[in-house]
Amino acid sequence: MSNEARQHRFAPAKGACDILLIRHGETQAAKRGEMFPMIDGQGNPALRPEGEAQAVAVGERLRSEPIDAIYVTTMQRTRQTAAPLAAALGITPLVEADLREVFLGDWDGGEFRFRAAENDPAFIRAREKECWGELPGAETFVELQTRVVRGLRRIAAAHPDQLVAVVVHGGVVGAALAAATGSRNFGFNGADNGSISRVVIHGEQMILRGFNDVSHL
Repeated sequence: MSNEARQHRFAPAKGACDILLIRHGETQAAKRGEMFPMIDGQGNPALRPEGEAQAVAVGERLRSEPIDAIYVTTMQRTRQTAAPLAAALGITPLVEADLREVFLGDWDGGEFRFRAAENDPAFIRAREKECWGELPGAETFVELQTRVVRGLRRIAAAHPDQLVAVVVHGGVVGAALAAATGSRNFGFNGADNGSISRVVIHGEQMILRGFNDVSHL
């Protein structure tokens, strides 16, 4: 019997999936009177130069990690952000459509940014009630979180005992970490572009291990 008992060090449970949630890099600015390119009714802007630099920094940060798979969404900003890491590791990213950004209804395509900057009453209601459904035609927070958790659990089930990089969106990070912690709906909104958060998923259990790491930027 040992005479020493060291402090516990976290390790994922057998069969768990360790997921690095990476928010995409900064995208092109919205312009008055010009909608972003659209995909399935949602804005699909490309990365701006600063976002491309953030993607390179993410790739440099994670290239030595034992990553087994990379996932992106249907939106080009996640594919562009994943590209440097995918090239460094020789991995072809897979698409998980349920992790696309929150659907902003009538304000999708760039209008949301202007409405938020102007403190539109609907934006204020959404912020106060912590539900995207206050915006005209937008999906609710519950709808967003339901599909985000479904998508992440699907990834976790496909990669037991593996480390997976998943490039997603700010609203998705917020919904995922609120689900993992039981926090208020918008408790984890505001992850920075190019940031890395971490969740460990084992069956129905989701454990938060990190939020908004930007030490590489």
